[in-house]
Amino acid sequence: MARKKITEFRAKSLLIPNYQGIRITPDSDISKEVAKLQDTQTYVVKIDHGVKKRMKQGLILLDIKRDAVPDAIETLKAKGYTNFLIEPFLRYNPTEERYLSLQRVRDGIMILYAPQGGIEIEDRPESLIAETIHAPQELAAFAEKTGLTPSLLQTIYEEFEENYYAFFEINPLVLHDGKFLPLDIACEVDDAAELLVHHRWSADDFPIMTAKTEEEENIDILKTKSAASFSFVPLNLNGSIFMLLSGGGVSIVLADEVYNLGYGKELANYGEYSGNPNAEETYLYTKNVLQLLLKSTATKKVLLIGGGVANFTDIAKTFTGVIHALSEVADQMQQQHVTVFVRRGGPNQAEGLAKMHNFLQENNLLGAVCGPDTPLPDIVAQMVKTI
Repeated sequence: MARKKITEFRAKSLLIPNYQGIRITPDSDISKEVAKLQDTQTYVVKIDHGVKKRMKQGLILLDIKRDAVPDAIETLKAKGYTNFLIEPFLRYNPTEERYLSLQRVRDGIMILYAPQGGIEIEDRPESLIAETIHAPQELAAFAEKTGLTPSLLQTIYEEFEENYYAFFEINPLVLHDGKFLPLDIACEVDDAAELLVHHRWSADDFPIMTAKTEEEENIDILKTKSAASFSFVPLNLNGSIFMLLSGGGVSIVLADEVYNLGYGKELANYGEYSGNPNAEETYLYTKNVLQLLLKSTATKKVLLIGGGVANFTDIAKTFTGVIHALSEVADQMQQQHVTVFVRRGGPNQAEGLAKMHNFLQENNLLGAVCGPDTPLPDIVAQMVKTI
């Protein structure tokens, strides 16, 4: 079983009869969708990417007039998101907020309830009432403890079981005018059950966490055209430590070492190239890593060109591509005081390392260039000292 988040739109559509939310995706005609909204109503506009703590991150916009909804969507798009949810805005008293969640555990379904919900729920763990339910007949006793209605618990419990949910959270669950209203839902399903739910949800409902950067998209295209392997994941777009790594195992070791030394939050990206890419492919991959590096607002930046001892990747050939990409932006890297560290080994390593050392020294970018005789932790330790 793999627990996968599904969109809030899908979770609410399954739970709430005649649900009035409108889903906005990259394929949506926003003006057409906004035309469905009422002039007399205001709206909530929020991202729908399975991201928690949206309110604290400014990813939920409240009390938006119909004509201002397109601008609200553009505001959230500018933060890197592509999928949104528009819902009628409900004005209520914060004292009406409750918390309710269900989670599948070894012994049954654990239900958590708190009489005070909202964004500060994690600061009040002592207020939670927890009970593991083994059969639906036990719901009535839990309802009596909490003041929730048995019919509400029964409905949510049945939805949980019927849709193969692994986790289901409503926060806040608002008690307003005598009715319980689920304002925000976070939900995870067992993705192995997709064939069993009869299209109530599908892989199409698994949210993309954020929009891809231009560099990710470029590397995705490179992957489809090459027999070599390329991966690239931005972590902190304004980080200080950029990685140009080769070989999956060593790449993980180097990234882990950055975290072990306390600089995890400064790690800007993770990824690797392997499978003996040619000089042109390595150039294109490096170019995108450097493009991201130069966009970072960090005041100090380092680049680690690292890897283990390759079996068949030609170090001189791949470094030719790397140097080509570096040469195009060397002046900008100097202006941003970037320092480059290298640790690599493999076929033609002496030639490749010598070329790299000479280039970095000539362009005032040299931190250190090392062969495989330098332990991996040592090159990382040298690098982090500079930031």
